[in-house]
Amino acid sequence: MDLCPDERPREKMRLRGAKALSNAELLAILLGSGIGGKNVTEVAQELMVSADGRLSLLGAMPLERLICHKGVGEVRAITIAAAIELGRRSFEELTVIDKRSITSPEIVYQLMLPHMKGLDHEECWALYLNRAGFLLGKEMICSGTMETTVVDTGRILKHAIEKQSSNVILVHNHPSGSARPGQADIHQTEVLRRALSAVEITLTDHIVIAEDSFYSFSEERLGKMR
Repeated sequence: MDLCPDERPREKMRLRGAKALSNAELLAILLGSGIGGKNVTEVAQELMVSADGRLSLLGAMPLERLICHKGVGEVRAITIAAAIELGRRSFEELTVIDKRSITSPEIVYQLMLPHMKGLDHEECWALYLNRAGFLLGKEMICSGTMETTVVDTGRILKHAIEKQSSNVILVHNHPSGSARPGQADIHQTEVLRRALSAVEITLTDHIVIAEDSFYSFSEERLGKMR
């Protein structure tokens, strides 16, 4: 008996496993059924096209935009957003980054890329480390516009003291595509470095993440990081 189009992705996954399915077919399973004369795979393919075929851009798509996409709606949009967030968290767990010492900017880049890749706005995060370089915690400090964000120095200082952190690493992204820091980045880094130094906490590095690259203040010896 022939399966209807809406059933085929699920049947394919049952027989061949999830890895055999395309991104659109996996998305079709989340959507469940088609609409308006289109089967579920066609709806999923159109949704992927709206994200330039990239899951990272689909994950960064605002919920309101997903909801407005024909054939999606609020319930399906929330389902998609939840699935992508689970994927992000799973990837983060696989890095096992908090079980070993953070010894290089590359490790920080791999840790933070799942949080920042595909964002259309700037976010600033703080990583709190003990004296041996082990991660005590990380948090998003603030979220800004396409081009700017303001570092909340007081919040970082407060939380660093609460966590008994010896070292802090500042991380933020540049949606523009260039990881090169601007004058505002350099100024805010120095302000934070001085505030932490006053309570004998070291700002170990400030790392700027772009889509496929990063910039380390420490590696470039920018300012007084070392």
